[in-house]
Amino acid sequence: MDRLKAMANFVRIVDSGSLSSAAEATGQSVASLVRSLAALERYLGVRLLNRTTRRMALTGEGEEYLIWSRRMLADVDDMEQRLNARDGVPRGLLRLTAPVEFGQRYLVPMVNAFLKEHREMGVELSLNDQVLPLLDQRLDLALRVGHLPDSAMVARRIGATRLVTCASPDYLRDAPAIDSPGALREHACITLASQGRHWYYRHKEKELTEEITPRLVCNQIRTASLACVQGVGITRLMHYQVADELADGRLIRILREFEPMELPIHLVYPHSLQLSPRVKVFVDWACPLLEKLTPDHRG
Repeated sequence: MDRLKAMANFVRIVDSGSLSSAAEATGQSVASLVRSLAALERYLGVRLLNRTTRRMALTGEGEEYLIWSRRMLADVDDMEQRLNARDGVPRGLLRLTAPVEFGQRYLVPMVNAFLKEHREMGVELSLNDQVLPLLDQRLDLALRVGHLPDSAMVARRIGATRLVTCASPDYLRDAPAIDSPGALREHACITLASQGRHWYYRHKEKELTEEITPRLVCNQIRTASLACVQGVGITRLMHYQVADELADGRLIRILREFEPMELPIHLVYPHSLQLSPRVKVFVDWACPLLEKLTPDHRG
């Protein structure tokens, strides 16, 4: 048994969610993957996955082995990249994650330009508003919005943003005046399901909480911003999520003096005394561009 291949197959099965999806992703047959997993379980003397015809679930041992396998495969991959890059040309697959809206607006065009310039590189880009653990998910880099917890990660600050409240000119034309968060009680509000019914503000070092009655609740940022542009009501999003709409006048920023404190934006990656070439070339190439591309919320 090729233990490294069996380990990689196991991780792929878990990540894909099914044997058939893993088979399609790896170019192997389902039967081959079943044999590989069975051989690995026999070698380890434990069951890694409980399997039925409809679902799979990791056992306790499987969860532990999955975390260890991701780290082991990442170490092997890093060493191969260092050896392959001795001619000065970075190669290999870079795994990157970022919030959906930031990724779509700013990161995707930049990644496309990076791939055109670095022909030996590949990128696996996961746009996800959940904070994915880098080591457990075998990710090389993550773009994070917000204050970072203390960790073993290296963080390169590329900018900052803040929550802004905005409305369309058409909505504001006939609406009652909005001179404080309390005035929102008289207005139609558009909110994300994750925000709930409480919007938080800050004024003269004092934290304020305003309970709103939403007219529209949605789970996608683009849905909220579009509804706001079309005059449905007032919304509250990160500045970078509506920067284009604010710049061209489709939206107007209101309640500026009540906005919460700014939130930093970082590019983070695991600490390493010897950064892998593929990560180093992307960080050095991307950070200056991201600093320019990230809209300035102070404007």
